[in-house]
Amino acid sequence: MKSTFIFILTVILVVVSGCSDTKEDLSVSKTHVNSIGMEFVLIPSGSFAMGSGKNAEIKVAHEFPQHNVTISRNFYLGKFEVTQKQWMKIMNSNPSKFKGDLNPVESINWYDAKTFISKLNALENTTKYRLPTEAEWEYAARAISEDKYSFGNDAGELKLYAWYYEGSKKLLRTHPVGQKQPNKWGLYDMHGNVWEWTEDFYDPEYYSKSSLKDPISRESSLKSIVIRGGGWINSAEHLRSAARYYKTPTTKNDDLGFRVVLDIK
Repeated sequence: MKSTFIFILTVILVVVSGCSDTKEDLSVSKTHVNSIGMEFVLIPSGSFAMGSGKNAEIKVAHEFPQHNVTISRNFYLGKFEVTQKQWMKIMNSNPSKFKGDLNPVESINWYDAKTFISKLNALENTTKYRLPTEAEWEYAARAISEDKYSFGNDAGELKLYAWYYEGSKKLLRTHPVGQKQPNKWGLYDMHGNVWEWTEDFYDPEYYSKSSLKDPISRESSLKSIVIRGGGWINSAEHLRSAARYYKTPTTKNDDLGFRVVLDIK
């Protein structure tokens, strides 16, 4: 009788665990710290509505149509933007305009970010580090939220979560990472501080034809790279979770940095 009860309970647990849109692997740690002190947060696989909805206050053509996307694998994402201290450990130089060990590294182009990642992979004898895809970035930034920002729709609350242009010249620079509130998945500065490079080449019509599972735009003839998150110099509308922009891969701006994915294999 006891063995029958245990079998039935096991079946129930298996069925229930398969019903969630966001899947958590309990065998994987929720956080990870690598050899140079970079902190990572576990992002569970799941599905979300990518882009701006039909009722969005701001109509930007390349944010439409909104479409359901599935991120099929768990992954780690940097808890913070890559800092100047971390950059120095790998690259032995600091190109940033606004110096500070804990400030995000900036004034680096897409190729520079990829070089950092290549050297980090070599240091740890792995191939698991990379830039996030555009879809992974938005999925992680939203942290389940379907609102304008990860915390809701009220731009008046943005100052609790982001460094951005609020009309004060005193704030027109980068700031140390992690000083504002994180989103629900424990990621800091997904809104503001610096724009972040992604892996995707920019296509203004990509949303109408992209894959609905783990999408990535690899067409290098498009010549520009998607950047996300907004920076210290931008107004609130550029910091929306759905907001996307682009730069040529050789661009180096003092409001442009990146964060890193660590694949789970």
